[in-house]
Amino acid sequence: MATFLTPQQLADRTTRAVDAAVAAGRELGLTVTEPAVLHDVFSVVVHLAPAPVVARIPTVLPDPDDLDALARRQRDELDVARWLAEQGTPVIAPSTLVPCEPVQRDGFSMTFWPYVPEDRDKEPDYVANAEITADLHAALRTYPGRLDFLASAEPRFIDASLAGLDGHPTLIDAADLQRARREWEILRPLVTSRTAFEARFPGIGLQPIHGDSPPANIFHGVEGDLYADFELITLGPVEWDLAALAPEHVSAYNRGARRVGTRPLDDDVLAFVNALGMLRVVATLTLVPQLPVLMEYLKPALDHWWTTPFAGGMNSRPRSTSS
Repeated sequence: MATFLTPQQLADRTTRAVDAAVAAGRELGLTVTEPAVLHDVFSVVVHLAPAPVVARIPTVLPDPDDLDALARRQRDELDVARWLAEQGTPVIAPSTLVPCEPVQRDGFSMTFWPYVPEDRDKEPDYVANAEITADLHAALRTYPGRLDFLASAEPRFIDASLAGLDGHPTLIDAADLQRARREWEILRPLVTSRTAFEARFPGIGLQPIHGDSPPANIFHGVEGDLYADFELITLGPVEWDLAALAPEHVSAYNRGARRVGTRPLDDDVLAFVNALGMLRVVATLTLVPQLPVLMEYLKPALDHWWTTPFAGGMNSRPRSTSS
């Protein structure tokens, strides 16, 4: 049986993350006397006040002990955010007050960002955000850094999760797990092999993409909107960044793509990434013991999953010639 963290254990984890960030910040020369937690879900985000610096410390992870793998991803994030800022893209760039690299301390790996005041009166407009995601993709197209193909899909995490969910009825029932494993047999080759993906979807160009739903990761600062949170930066089809969104978001993105002169979203690739996204939801069930509140968000998605085509139709549908 999975062991779920208690509220006290969750609070203790947050305290340890904050303490590690404060100590690391002070070692880097920052004055930190009034740390304030801004967010605490998958990561603890803490303002190291009065320094104008924010530390982000991932705490809910598939493998919390593999800090080196986490640091490699964090380096990619820091590099792409810095590069975008240098190109004039509105983005939250790494803090210039500390070295631009991850810092490991007390069992955590963290990154440092400028403190940007948030416009808390502005409601997120996800349709508008979907449209300007096309602008982000246009900016990312020439990013020179090396990125792995669909790393943000985390196929090894899906492998391990589907193998480890046996005997955990509190997390998933047998029918859901059976469907997930059958779908993964079909989708896995397209995720783990760029060659297989390009053969299945000829003409779909790959490029650097945000990796984690940029319409939901646009920060509303008091001085304007900023792209943020490139933790899952990867090489892939632009459709991955619009997975699981509604038709109005797809239409908005396509308006943005026409405006910036890039291609619209492809229906077949959208079906693929939507199906793959659902398997990541199933895999994320293994993180629920680390963050029990997750189940409230994952259960409705699992219920919706049964209304969608098996494996996004990839098992039976030939590649269409138009979208």
